[in-house]
Amino acid sequence: MCVIIIKDNDKVINEATLIASATINQDGLGILWLDTYEVEKMPSTEYEKLKTTRPFIAHFRYATVGKVNLSNCHPFSIDENNILFQNGTVPGLGGKVTTDTEHLADILGSTSKLHWRAILEMTDCRYVIANTKKKKYDVYNQKMWHTDDDGILYSKKNVLGFNLMAVYGTLKFKGSNYYHYLMDSELVGSGYTKDEYPLIINGLPYLLSKKGVGHNVDVDVFLVNEQDMAEIDILEGHPKWYKREIIPIELNDGNIVNAWIYFNDSVEDDGNHHKTYESYSYDDYYFEDDDEYGYGIKKSKETCKECLGELVYDEFEHCHYCFDCDDYIYISESKDLGHNDLSTLKWLYEKKF
Repeated sequence: MCVIIIKDNDKVINEATLIASATINQDGLGILWLDTYEVEKMPSTEYEKLKTTRPFIAHFRYATVGKVNLSNCHPFSIDENNILFQNGTVPGLGGKVTTDTEHLADILGSTSKLHWRAILEMTDCRYVIANTKKKKYDVYNQKMWHTDDDGILYSKKNVLGFNLMAVYGTLKFKGSNYYHYLMDSELVGSGYTKDEYPLIINGLPYLLSKKGVGHNVDVDVFLVNEQDMAEIDILEGHPKWYKREIIPIELNDGNIVNAWIYFNDSVEDDGNHHKTYESYSYDDYYFEDDDEYGYGIKKSKETCKECLGELVYDEFEHCHYCFDCDDYIYISESKDLGHNDLSTLKWLYEKKF
């Protein structure tokens, strides 16, 4: 998966987009600051560094090939002056330790720069090569990229179009309404309202917008797309019954985010204020039939190309596993090129010309 973000202006990226990038791609963050052309590598959880007007190229990693560590975060050096970012997987490159991107950077480093674009655009991966000496960069397979309203470029659009929603009632994780409305949404984390509010429980929970009264209320924060938010608005009767507003939420990891939350001031304040609402929840084995191999191991529609056996998806390793072959199988995002690696492509290119 992964995502590359190119922001070469003074705009500030939508907070939900940054959190979506870090939540979906949890295996590391690499940043090239375009005002200095210096590189930093850090955990994806440090996405708040990107809440800035500074221009940058950022890569959030979702590991498919190579170990998960900071040294395997993008970018990788091609030569003394050029560095490579990649979104996508090239079949046959890399291994259990080395990423396919580092392998690709080594191939480009031994190839004339005249061939770089032709080689890279033989795949459907998205790339950026930046020259830290000349302080310029080039984008490859640009037709596959997406631009938002602020002119910010994304290698994939799966991090766009989200809102942050804080929930304190039946929509909380594994609550009675969670499975219908939020099960397909990413859980960012748990936390509490940065300011105190009165939470009234009268059968159902009601949060009153009396800031400074009551408690810092326990919430779960989700990334919610526009369609799911519209359905939740209907559930909550927004804006005639509950009314949705944005407030600051402090997550348990210390980060502070601004999220939508539903208030209902039509309910009488009885003075009995609560910090949390314990919603009815299903136990951890509610989806046991869909998870027969144990937690984190899910059935997959993919089949093994070696033995044609059934694959399962390992949510912890971010890849598929074949029990018959007793090995991990990486399902590439790139189209099947019919070649083992880009060194073959390089050879074909040079033969052609």
